[in-house]
Amino acid sequence: MLTLEPEQTTTLDYSVVNASIQETFTAIDKFEWQAIDELRLMRDKGYYQDGGHKSFEVYCESELTKHGGYRRVRDLLSAKKVVDTLPEELREKVTKPSQTRSLLRLVKTPDKLHEAVAIAAKEKPFPTAADFAKAVQQVAPMVKRATKSENPKTQLCKSARISSQSHPRYGESGVIEADAPNNYQQIVTFSDGERLLINNADLAGLNDAIVCESSGRTYPKEYSEAIAAIEERHKQELERLSQELRIGLQAEAGVKAESQVQEQIQSLQNLYKQQKEQNIQLQQRLSEMEGLQRLEIENQQLQQRIQELERAVEQRPSQEWGNTMTQQATKALNKQVKQALEKTIDLRSLAVEPPKENAQECLRLMGMALKNLASAMNNTQALEAAAIILGSEPTPQAIAYRAEQLEMLPQAVSDIRRVLAKPGCSWQEFWDVAQEYEVIKSDYWAELTTQETELISTLQNVSLQPRTIGIGSIVSHADPYRTLYLQRGEVVDEVGGKVVVAWDHWRNELKKTQSYSREELRFWQGENQ
Repeated sequence: MLTLEPEQTTTLDYSVVNASIQETFTAIDKFEWQAIDELRLMRDKGYYQDGGHKSFEVYCESELTKHGGYRRVRDLLSAKKVVDTLPEELREKVTKPSQTRSLLRLVKTPDKLHEAVAIAAKEKPFPTAADFAKAVQQVAPMVKRATKSENPKTQLCKSARISSQSHPRYGESGVIEADAPNNYQQIVTFSDGERLLINNADLAGLNDAIVCESSGRTYPKEYSEAIAAIEERHKQELERLSQELRIGLQAEAGVKAESQVQEQIQSLQNLYKQQKEQNIQLQQRLSEMEGLQRLEIENQQLQQRIQELERAVEQRPSQEWGNTMTQQATKALNKQVKQALEKTIDLRSLAVEPPKENAQECLRLMGMALKNLASAMNNTQALEAAAIILGSEPTPQAIAYRAEQLEMLPQAVSDIRRVLAKPGCSWQEFWDVAQEYEVIKSDYWAELTTQETELISTLQNVSLQPRTIGIGSIVSHADPYRTLYLQRGEVVDEVGGKVVVAWDHWRNELKKTQSYSREELRFWQGENQ
């Protein structure tokens, strides 16, 4: 539901306001039926006695006076009785307790009651009180009493309308067919055949004034102004109550949403713990398998190298061994270069005690420089120092591969920070960039700040939260052996822990919805798969 503020009304569109109105009226009807169940519980269990009330009627007149007292409670309980008599497929046609007044006289004849509701439902998907009254008149017509033509007093006011908003039949019209019993009340017969004694203050005639010949009094036109003022006050009170109801519903929805989030977080934490343990076990097995694979590859390479050397010794002519002096000279030169480097500072100490200012970038660049120096001069000490600084194995191939990875580090950090700086950044946007630099994840992760790593973890947790079936979800039946497994439906309501689904292929059928538990349903393939 929507809470409107004065400065926000211009930014809303039709769909938002209309959806809020629909939700508000649905909530009002739902809470009215819920009040009936609570009233029946109070009456049947005798809880009113704990409050010091002698009877249920005394409790209603004492505690529920501002809500209509025992008269309204009696009408609500009668409405529940009518709905309980109907079969399940016809109950949803009755949306408000006030629509059951004309149906109440058919409760003792369930067959006629079912027929009347079915007739009204054929004309409209959700009939009004007048539609039910018309259908009742068709099924069980009432014979109107003959009027006394010789007494014109019974025809003094042919039509009157209930103008008081506090009256249960507010807005309905009826006919005055009998003399007034006193100076301040009239006997009104409504279209459903019910006759009620109504105060003159609650009535408004089709003319400017209500004339009652039995008392000889005329209510002047000025009364209409007073009635309009009363109606305006009632309207303001109704708006205030609606606002309080919306606030209460929002608070209740917030509490429920918070509890659901807490449950989901707890379940996700348990799932994360299980997955973490499984990942550790899988990583251990993967490391063992990779170690075995590397040993096997190295073994194959050694065997292949041995075979090549054996073939070379067998096939090499004796004259090719004449370059021995050249090879010895090269070795002597390399030995001199190595001795010259060993006299300088031990470069491996940089990995133990890195520079204090911009240490990571300095070591990375120095490691690459050492790699180039070692490649050019074939120096073992420089290779070892470069391997320690770059975090690699002391082989030229491994150092070259590691140096190539670290060359991507500044660009990776720049790209990831640019994505995280976007407002409303999602996990998918970050993951699209992070996948390109997955091989150096540990390197760029160390370069990010604590706030940036926490933001990445939050985005990942939000993306892992499971969806729950609620109002508006498009679903199918979860049982593959049911015909509804391939059908499409929409959740339109939640009642008593279950959800009500309106199936698309039932639109032209008498039965259009059915309630299910969430375990019986699944998300429709066209939406979630």
